Amino acid sequence: MDLEELWQKALKKTEIHRARLNKLHTFKTTELPYILLAESSVNEGDTVVRKGTIKVDKPLIVMPEHYPVFDGFDFKEDLDISDDSLRSFLLMRGISLPSLKYYNNTYAIEVYEGSLNKAIDHYKNLLQKQEDVRLGLVIGPDEAWKFSLLIYVASMVSRSAQSDIKSFIEKLKKDNLDNLDNS
Repeated sequence: MDLEELWQKALKKTEIHRARLNKLHTFKTTELPYILLAESSVNEGDTVVRKGTIKVDKPLIVMPEHYPVFDGFDFKEDLDISDDSLRSFLLMRGISLPSLKYYNNTYAIEVYEGSLNKAIDHYKNLLQKQEDVRLGLVIGPDEAWKFSLLIYVASMVSRSAQSDIKSFIEKLKKDNLDNLDNS
């Protein structure tokens, strides 16, 4: 499957059943723990469970516009596509992520012996019992899981944008007032 087919499959089949309750942090690194469920392409009737964390680093320096850095998503290794090509691919489809570093660490890949629907119910119930407001539950196609995670991150960035702008303006005002007081 080529890159465009993977992207289209991820767009059609990615569902965010549960997102992090809090928005992304404006001035520090945000961790987005996730569980990504996908129908197994190897064992029909089973579900692949990926558990991991995506770190969205705070901006340290001003980076060029439309220059996000993706680390740990394995696009180069699995699909032989460079970060530059991936950025161009996304930009040509109207996807513009802020110029931050997005680091994915998938720390567990397991098999849930049961259908995707049963796995969704199982993990929804488990997360509800744990009352974990940080953990995201994402559903997507197994072969396009990387794009499903990017869709999840993009949804979180989009959800946080308005409050980020407000926080940034308030910080600028505060810094300017502090500078005036120190003069």
